[in-house]
Amino acid sequence: MTNYKNLEVWKKSMELVREIYLLTKTYPKEELYALTSQTKRAAVSVPANIAEGSGRNYKKDTIQFLHISRGSLYELETLLNIAVMVDITSEELFEPFVSSIDECLKILNGLITYYEKSTLK
Repeated sequence: MTNYKNLEVWKKSMELVREIYLLTKTYPKEELYALTSQTKRAAVSVPANIAEGSGRNYKKDTIQFLHISRGSLYELETLLNIAVMVDITSEELFEPFVSSIDECLKILNGLITYYEKSTLK
């Protein structure tokens, strides 16, 4: 499989992790073991599963881990929506994350399609 560090989606999702860590530093301390932790874990899961999937020997396994990454992006977006809904963060801070998540989803969906159509085993 491809070296995951060369994948555009891995690079973009790593940047997303960095931005999430910066954002969650502004969350209240009482959210440390709740929304803060869950948001960080969802963000970290995206590039981690891309990397793990890329290290698998079988196309089916790679695709499965890419699907997990995609699910983590949706989870992350939901957690950010919750943070806005309960006034932990603002809509203005949330909006750039929507764009980043959408971009990662688009690239990730393309990568999944590529692997599904490839003749690799």
